[in-house]
Amino acid sequence: MRTQEKTEQPDDAAAGGEAPVTVIIADDDPMICQTMALILQDYSRGRIRVLDTCADGVQAVAAAERDHPDVMLMDIDMPAMDGIEATDRVRHVSPGTHVLILTSLSPQRTVERAVEMGAEGFVSKTDAPQTIIERILAVRDGEPQFNQAAQRQLLDDMASTRLNAREDEARGMLDSLPERERETVILAAQGMSNQEIAERMFISERTVKAHLSSASERLSMNRVQLARLVERAGR
Repeated sequence: MRTQEKTEQPDDAAAGGEAPVTVIIADDDPMICQTMALILQDYSRGRIRVLDTCADGVQAVAAAERDHPDVMLMDIDMPAMDGIEATDRVRHVSPGTHVLILTSLSPQRTVERAVEMGAEGFVSKTDAPQTIIERILAVRDGEPQFNQAAQRQLLDDMASTRLNAREDEARGMLDSLPERERETVILAAQGMSNQEIAERMFISERTVKAHLSSASERLSMNRVQLARLVERAGR
């Protein structure tokens, strides 16, 4: 863990009577930590003070618990503990700390997972210094900070989650049927006639009709709806 020197800041913030926003930077690349610290200290005109930099998630959690910064910039891919898990732990040990994910990419599910763990936005390592500073100041004031790419990814992740939930729900409904009824419904959904199902399952057509009727009553669905259920379940 590399503690930043408490260098004197320009007194723009002090002149306004407002204490600077305290920040901790967590990234396993020392060049990123150094560059980001310089950007925040040299371009913020005294509005931001970097307390510390950390090389992994474990250090980040310990630093948050010790210093309780206003904002933490958290990289995702770090050793010992990744930024997603570290975000969750930071929110427990320092509830007042706002976490911004520090990243150059937004892999699928990253945005949604980060939000679930308590992150309040994203900062790109390639953003202009003023943009990074504005995001830090805004998130300290309770304004979530998601750029267009992160917003788009979040919407995509949520849509994917809804689809997965619908699939899980459909599978659960199918699995609630007795085995022979379930098999009959799946074969019917594949377009087989009652006669073909009977031959396939070595039962009578009357039994096929009874299985389908029973499944319809159990799930309150007609044959077309049962076929859609099988489709949603991926069977």
